[in-house]
Amino acid sequence: YFDHFAFQSIHTDQFVAYLKDTILKQHPDAVTAKELDAWLEQPGIPSVAPASQSPRFEAVDAVRKRWLAGRIAASDIDTQGWVTQEWLRFLEGLPSKLSNEKLVELDESFHFTASHNGEILMRWFPLAVRSDYFEARAAMAEFLQRVGRRKLIMPIYEALVATKDGRVFAQEVFNKARPGYHPITTASVEAVLAKKK
Repeated sequence: YFDHFAFQSIHTDQFVAYLKDTILKQHPDAVTAKELDAWLEQPGIPSVAPASQSPRFEAVDAVRKRWLAGRIAASDIDTQGWVTQEWLRFLEGLPSKLSNEKLVELDESFHFTASHNGEILMRWFPLAVRSDYFEARAAMAEFLQRVGRRKLIMPIYEALVATKDGRVFAQEVFNKARPGYHPITTASVEAVLAKKK
């Protein structure tokens, strides 16, 4: 398949024709017409899709659960060798709000507020906002003024405008950051700031 269609684009009909003429002739039981329809024409992941498993993600989920239950200190979590995806998995699995004590513990152990990774910060800062972790505000302002990528900053602005003092803070930061933002980013932030609470 890859050799046959190298360096070109094809339509779904071409893919299906190739599939029937080659792969399904050799392996007629590989996929049924109903399964093929589910993959190509229906929304979502089909029920016949193999379940993915990731021992590394399972380990992240397990240690996060232990930490949330108070059975392990954040400083005792072995994160050596974790890649960004594991950190994101850890952060995304946290409750939407945590106590100030829990955020301080995380930040002292993993230095999220001082991270230079935008993917981590776009998850950490909204959690900090929802949890009233004001210690992150200065770094958050610096990040929002330095980075203009919508994907990274919109979740932060959206979290900020959901709180009264956060809305004021967001407007102040935006006023400073606005000259460095792309017009599409500017319009997106303005729309979020204009929303009624």
